Amino acid sequence: MQTLNFPSYSFRLREHEIYDPARKKFVALTPEEWVRQHVIRFLAEEKEFPLSLMAVEAGVELNGLKKRVDILVYDKTGKPILIVECKAPSIKIGQDTFDQAARYNLAFGVSYFFITNGLNHYFCKSDKATSSYLFIKDLPHYKDLGLV
Repeated sequence: MQTLNFPSYSFRLREHEIYDPARKKFVALTPEEWVRQHVIRFLAEEKEFPLSLMAVEAGVELNGLKKRVDILVYDKTGKPILIVECKAPSIKIGQDTFDQAARYNLAFGVSYFFITNGLNHYFCKSDKATSSYLFIKDLPHYKDLGLV
């Protein structure tokens, strides 16, 4: 698989599958899944978000349509705090990707977004007063969110 713009991690692999520590099972290894697994490791190891508070491919219903959020992270009270949208490295991130995350946020009301194709990362903080999002340089560490 392609080298991504993340720290180097070791993964449990078997033929065409990768182990997902959040879902606790092997899943099909696609380019998007390769990015998703790097994000999970980044959140857990670099930002110390608990794996137990991550929901991978969390279901959401929008306007009667069933959708899946790549990664939804909760605080210890069960309140959603972060939406992560992952794309395959070959997919260019454009306004449509940000709009997709914003639509998901209508259902969840999170404070942060992390959008990535594994090569380019975008971190945003939701500004609820203006119903918009602001780009930030980096995603805060879990303990810096005041949730611990």
